[in-house]
Amino acid sequence: MSPQPGFSTLAIHAGQAPDPLTGAVNVPIYATSTYVQEEIGKNKGYEYSRVSNPTRDALETSLAALEAGRSAHVFASGMAAIQAVLTRLSAGDHVVCGRNVYGGTPRLFNQVLSRFGLRFTYVDTRLPELIERAFEPATRLLFVETPTNPLMELCDLQACAAIAHRHGAELVVDNTFMSPYFQRPLALGADLVVHSTTKFLNGHSDGLGGVVVANTDQQADDLRFLQKSIGAILSPFECFLILRGVKTLAVRMRQHDASGRRIAAWLAPHPAVRAVYYPGLVQHPQHALAQRQMSGFGSMITIETGSLERANHLLRRVRVFCLAESLGGVESLISHPATMTHAALGPDGRAAIGLTDGMVRLSVGLEDPEDLEADLAQALA
Repeated sequence: MSPQPGFSTLAIHAGQAPDPLTGAVNVPIYATSTYVQEEIGKNKGYEYSRVSNPTRDALETSLAALEAGRSAHVFASGMAAIQAVLTRLSAGDHVVCGRNVYGGTPRLFNQVLSRFGLRFTYVDTRLPELIERAFEPATRLLFVETPTNPLMELCDLQACAAIAHRHGAELVVDNTFMSPYFQRPLALGADLVVHSTTKFLNGHSDGLGGVVVANTDQQADDLRFLQKSIGAILSPFECFLILRGVKTLAVRMRQHDASGRRIAAWLAPHPAVRAVYYPGLVQHPQHALAQRQMSGFGSMITIETGSLERANHLLRRVRVFCLAESLGGVESLISHPATMTHAALGPDGRAAIGLTDGMVRLSVGLEDPEDLEADLAQALA
């Protein structure tokens, strides 16, 4: 038996064989809504593009291979992917969720899905005893991010999986920040993995998307049914863009990580920075856990400037960093979580998780790190 290909080889070749008709090395964009059928019940494997499309099939095969999952199912955005996971539940079911996740996640849970009878409890997932205490007989899912957005808190995925499975629930991990290159939740016991493919998987800030990676045949059947029934699927063009991005995922993540470590170490002693939140720093309280369950630390950094005024001063003055929402692109982005990604939580909700008005989140891109340091230096002056 031949050995399992390495990550870079999978990223370039899994699901992306040369086109058998023309030999094209890139998967074609099948821009069609429907497919001719030879007769009733006889087709070439495709009937309607809401159900399946060759470009989408290629992307799903690729992403399943990278996460070592049973199957992958792409959606129109990361939030559509999360909604698909939760749509598998029924009224009265209960979900335990990390208290510090992307702000759009509790917005979906509290302001939309709770109206349909789902119930949610939010806990500090750094502490397994709090997770255990939050479970009840109706709990069906444990939903976590690690590292969290934007406080860079970690949870022990093996401990989370053990707790969820002991209660007959599934562990769902949002792996957007790390990508499958640096973290493999399924190998640590998770049942489902979600990503906003908009971020590192795409890598070029030019397309929205989301994916759920499943680990069982039943999960795969459920998610295919939801793709067909709800229709929040990814277009062939967006699938093509992510396939393009995935081919360079390994080399991009290595540079993101190298630059992230360098910028975090440069920021840590800076007199204008009150705190740096980055798992790769030895002073991070969960650095040992990060070393154990991640193969790299990535490029996401949050800093505490001390006040909204100081944060605004920094954000107004950057020139290489772009003030914008999102993350994971080749360009360095900088954002203000309190007024952007987590504005929906409100002042009390942000205070409850320790998110201040002085916090600024950096997504370190692929520019020369010397230029990024110089930009931050002049902006922090």
